[in-house]
Amino acid sequence: MHELSLVTEIYRTARKAVDDTGTGPHRIEVVRLAVGELAAVEPDLLVFAWEAVTAGTPDAGSRLDVDFRPAKQTCAGCGVIPERAAGSWLRLCPRCQGPLGIEGGDELDVLNVTFEEPDAPA
Repeated sequence: MHELSLVTEIYRTARKAVDDTGTGPHRIEVVRLAVGELAAVEPDLLVFAWEAVTAGTPDAGSRLDVDFRPAKQTCAGCGVIPERAAGSWLRLCPRCQGPLGIEGGDELDVLNVTFEEPDAPA
């Protein structure tokens, strides 16, 4: 399961970003991640791995939110081909029989990290 190693690195990146704010200790609340259809990772496994990686850390109970990004098939003559069923690929345009290309769907990006501000002194 390579999702575990990916999430370990995502957690390190998020933790470093939060620590680099220089404003004191913060607890991660949510890490939002873009995952493309062609990224060769399973979003549900990423979420499960996040729970395992953060367990026993100050960030236990934080969330990994996955923003799934589908790939699009396009035809040079007809544009985006909406007829493609998820997980299937057409080789030729169903309208003009021209060759199809693929756009997007390869994302694997940390979009943002939300963290708790430390309690203000009373």
